[in-house]
Amino acid sequence: MTTHNQRFSLDHPRLLESLLATDKLLIIQDLDGVCMDLVRDPLTRTIERRYVQAAARLAGCFQVLTNGEHIGIRGVNDIIDKAFDDPNHAREQGLYLPGLAAGGVQLQDRFARVSHPGVSAAELAFLQGVPDKATRFLTELLAAPPYALAAAEITALVGASVLDNLASPTLNLNSLYQRFSAQPTLYRQLQQAVADFMSALQQQASQADLVDAFFVHYAPNLGHDAQGHERLKYSDGDDAGSTDFQFMLKGAIKEVGVLLILNHYYQQRTGHYPLGEHFNARQAPRDQGALLQLAREHFDPALMPRILGVGDTVTSNTRTLDGQQQQLRGGSDRGFLSLVQRLGEAFDSNNTLAYIDSSNGEVARPGIDLAHLQCCTNDPSLAPWPAFAGISDSADPLKLDVIFCGGHRQYVEFFCALAEGYVGR
Repeated sequence: MTTHNQRFSLDHPRLLESLLATDKLLIIQDLDGVCMDLVRDPLTRTIERRYVQAAARLAGCFQVLTNGEHIGIRGVNDIIDKAFDDPNHAREQGLYLPGLAAGGVQLQDRFARVSHPGVSAAELAFLQGVPDKATRFLTELLAAPPYALAAAEITALVGASVLDNLASPTLNLNSLYQRFSAQPTLYRQLQQAVADFMSALQQQASQADLVDAFFVHYAPNLGHDAQGHERLKYSDGDDAGSTDFQFMLKGAIKEVGVLLILNHYYQQRTGHYPLGEHFNARQAPRDQGALLQLAREHFDPALMPRILGVGDTVTSNTRTLDGQQQQLRGGSDRGFLSLVQRLGEAFDSNNTLAYIDSSNGEVARPGIDLAHLQCCTNDPSLAPWPAFAGISDSADPLKLDVIFCGGHRQYVEFFCALAEGYVGR
């Protein structure tokens, strides 16, 4: 009888007990879909006050790592302000979420002191012009055949889709997927048109002497091609595929952010930055092997924390490329979770990966078959992979240790219990 690796645990009390017994703990956590619901329009996001307060209690042990942003009207700071009766409360009490946004190039502390290490004024100026270009592009696209929408509807859809983030301007297609879900061919054409628009932006940047300054991030995606570019995940009807098309700064990848967070973690405890005070995402290697080697060379194993990595966007899909079936693995959280896993192995630090099932939100994406997973818990001989269709597979090197099938609400409950117990140890 084959006994499958029990990596997909549903035993949250056991994880809580284990984390509470950990002396050196560092939580590195994504945001959307993890502590907030996934919604079509980011302006409608909300965050629970108790979660924000719990994060503050875990000061020094908690950092966010997101492709979204801290600041701006669609930033998480604004959402936190709205969670309290007094809009100044979070700033006065230091209740903002510390860590890295925009993929790792926007650094913030608990008091919303924000910086963009390694980013030039010319790069920020180019990014500032992207939302207006995106608005014009999408307005013209939706007004023309085969879409030919009415002006009022175009205005509403464009308003929900163009995200004017400072360091990661984004076209979010969630509302457009909803609009064209009954016309999947039209929606796939729209995905391709947006991808072409992003490619045109890169050409414009090169003409502005910003060669190789930016890249396009698709969320979710199908991993990377041979040239290192992310593969667009086309909708298959029920699954929206890639919905976030982000124009991002080169180096703004989450796995690099893990090392930046560790660099600051060590400094807070030793007064010394192992990678240097000015180490940033723009100068770091992109390759996971090189990042792991950098960690081995500079981080004291005796001080390495146990890392709890938390994310909700991991993909695994079978596709035919060049006449051959291939397993394409991607997702915007895969890279950083993979590095957390490898750091745990290299430093023997018992790192843990938690996966939040965000499929019950407003965004169509693969979800976990809880019933099958529960059967696997009772019968270890059963293969768990049918429960993770579109997320993981039997040969996936990424090992998701603990699963929160109840989504962000279940995780927030767990997180608050962890904060209360950890501070009160």
